Amino acid sequence: MRLILTLLTALSLTSCTMIDTKVDVIENFTVNNYLGTWYEIARLDHSFERDMDKVTATYQLDADKVLVTNRGYNVEKQAWKEANGKAYFIEGSDKGLLKVSFFGPFYGAYQIHDAIQEVNGRYSDALVIGPDNSYAWILSRNKQITPETRQRFVMKMENLGIQNSDIIWVNQQE
Repeated sequence: MRLILTLLTALSLTSCTMIDTKVDVIENFTVNNYLGTWYEIARLDHSFERDMDKVTATYQLDADKVLVTNRGYNVEKQAWKEANGKAYFIEGSDKGLLKVSFFGPFYGAYQIHDAIQEVNGRYSDALVIGPDNSYAWILSRNKQITPETRQRFVMKMENLGIQNSDIIWVNQQE
């Protein structure tokens, strides 16, 4: 009986990294070029970020995992909110495909679908898709993106079935 419970627990934990809609991700990914602070430019609506402005995500490498700190200002409650998580590569560190958790053993996919790389190799803007197309974020090292970058990412989102009218453009102004 103990063996069965152990196997069921192990199975449930491995199945916690859900990818309902797999998308193409960055190949030849370099995690060091992704580390640091990003501004959330746009997202799809979810309860954990509802009413949030000035949202940032900070990534730090810690041995085999990436530490994630998401921070934002809840306009309705007039308070800062912070969530800490961890992420691990799923298919090798050279692929923009990770599993991320903010809630213990439950992981969701973090699929870096597209990114713009600067001359120095650092990523400047990124389009991230979660475990399915109901989770999407546009991130940037800057509080604003160029119209060309916006168009590029919106078109990619539309190609994934995400409606332009569903995109929330985050206020990053003071």
